[in-house]
Amino acid sequence: MLKHFLPDQHVKSIFEITPQSLKEKGVKGIITDLDNTLVEWDRPNATPKLISWFEEMKQSNIKVTIVSNNNENRVKAFSHPLNIPFIYQARKPMGRAFLRALSEMGLKKEETVVIGDQLLTDVLGGNCSGFHTILVVPVAQTDGFVTKFNRLVERRILNWFRKKGMIRWED
Repeated sequence: MLKHFLPDQHVKSIFEITPQSLKEKGVKGIITDLDNTLVEWDRPNATPKLISWFEEMKQSNIKVTIVSNNNENRVKAFSHPLNIPFIYQARKPMGRAFLRALSEMGLKKEETVVIGDQLLTDVLGGNCSGFHTILVVPVAQTDGFVTKFNRLVERRILNWFRKKGMIRWED
């Protein structure tokens, strides 16, 4: 059961994920979380560096859909100016939003990665739905109330993985 929480890959930042590295794996689409994955949970807009990253993906014909548990106002205000498709109130880790994003992009699971900063929502949901999952280090050290609880549980799971030699990265 705990293996459902183990990401396929771990990176320090979304910016370590390049179109070239994705294309080498046959990836044509990204399902990504928003808060603390792309930007801080309390930052309303994309940074210039993130805008460039999205543009790089678009120029490389890699589709991106934002899938967030946050409300419509938050996700739409961030995604709409960038012209990026989004799904709000996704209820991750349940798989319905992941499958909807996949359908809307017109891709197969093996052509798509799920990127997020949380084991209990992004990685668990992506793994249970059959996607390649990439865990990123959260961009902010602060979290909302529910996420703070999730982080406590995640630390215990990550420590267990470390003790078993299943992960080798540092926090």
